[in-house]
Amino acid sequence: MKHLMLAGLLAAVTFTGCSSNTPAPKNVIFFLGDGMGMTTMTAARIYGVGEDGELTMDTLPETAFIKTFSNDAQVTDSAPSMAAYMTGVKMNNEVVSMSPDTVAIAPGKDATTGVSNSINNCVSSNGAPVQTLLEMAIAKGMGTGVVSTARLTHATPAVTYSHICNRNAEYEIARQAVPGGAGYNTALGNGVDVLMGGISQYWVPFNATGSAAEKKGRPDGRNLINEFKAKGYTFVSDKATFDAAPVSSGSKIIGLFDQAFTQGHMSYDLDRNPASEPSLAEMTTKSMDLLAKKGKGYFLMVEGGRIDHALHETNAKRALHDTVAFDNAIKAAINKAKETDTNLTNTLIVVTADHDHTLLMQGYSKITGKTTTASAGILGLLRSYVDGALSKDADNSPYTILGFGNGPNRVSDRTTVAALDDATVSANDYLQESAIRTGTGGETHGGADVFLGAIGMSAEQFKGVLDNTAVFGLVRQALGL
Repeated sequence: MKHLMLAGLLAAVTFTGCSSNTPAPKNVIFFLGDGMGMTTMTAARIYGVGEDGELTMDTLPETAFIKTFSNDAQVTDSAPSMAAYMTGVKMNNEVVSMSPDTVAIAPGKDATTGVSNSINNCVSSNGAPVQTLLEMAIAKGMGTGVVSTARLTHATPAVTYSHICNRNAEYEIARQAVPGGAGYNTALGNGVDVLMGGISQYWVPFNATGSAAEKKGRPDGRNLINEFKAKGYTFVSDKATFDAAPVSSGSKIIGLFDQAFTQGHMSYDLDRNPASEPSLAEMTTKSMDLLAKKGKGYFLMVEGGRIDHALHETNAKRALHDTVAFDNAIKAAINKAKETDTNLTNTLIVVTADHDHTLLMQGYSKITGKTTTASAGILGLLRSYVDGALSKDADNSPYTILGFGNGPNRVSDRTTVAALDDATVSANDYLQESAIRTGTGGETHGGADVFLGAIGMSAEQFKGVLDNTAVFGLVRQALGL
């Protein structure tokens, strides 16, 4: 028996001595559901799989609660909340990856074109850039990617690759991403390997005779798409060009979708045409394939950006549908990572949100099950768990399970309007009622803590109640940056 044990020990020593000293490359995929508060997550679960079902987010083995306040506000906006994750620094609302003393100076107007001119709108004494995780990864030679369903210059993606005193300075944000061009963020080295999101006027030159969006184009006259292509990037703008884009070693992609300039963002998943626009899951896995070719590990940020937009509109159906699409991207990423890293020994996947919204679930509803063509589910009217009868408010009128703390659709006296029914309140364009009336699209963020889930390499470090700035340190440590 002793001889067998000794033989086993010698074999183990011999095996260790013959192994390569080169560590396996480490990868981090950071998923950010913009505005995806706990109520949105819960409602999306019921919407997609029912009360007793599980989204992929629900299965992540390590969890934490995240504080989201910014440097100057109890309720944050997306720029400083995402920047806290990416830099470990608290900054003021509207500020993009700058020091805490930076003041959010609003962009002015270009004297010639009359359009917003956000280039060089921050004076030199107004704060300083703060290094981001993506920039750290580039400095180490790793692959990097930024994927979003929002326009690529929107606050969340912008935080990863740019530095500016106001998130609305999107002409400036765009030019910081173009390798070698005027205003380029040189901390990006040879450029971010994958950039994908919605297109907008911030990438094309001003055109006085063009479309409405082109008339708001770049006052400096630059065509940043052409500049990317001149630097070796493959430009993709629809599903066909996306599918055809190479993922070989050294290839880079700039993807700007919604070429018609109708909104600047990609479509809500409820409205997306899969034949012309890729899903968030497809963009995520293609990015992983390309970044893995670099062979040095990678940092990939993936944002479900339109969750936030639907919530601002108090359109619960689109918000929940986009949350399910976001969850599908998480599932696809985990499966893709396990193809080459079975136990996720060298891959960390983090899923969280930047802030909450005012969405709420109210009353004592009976179990609804998931939403289908035959059942409104959680989008429907509230029915009592006792007898299934419609619950009524003080005006003796039915009301919905989901509502908002504030928003444009406030009804002070339901006796003056038609009674609600399931078909009305589960329609694609229905806006849930709110307690406090705002203008159209004016629903605000909420200040509650948000969920974080993690799986894989160093995931066990994410636990308890954490400030959003602490997440930066844990991701940085996992990557060895």
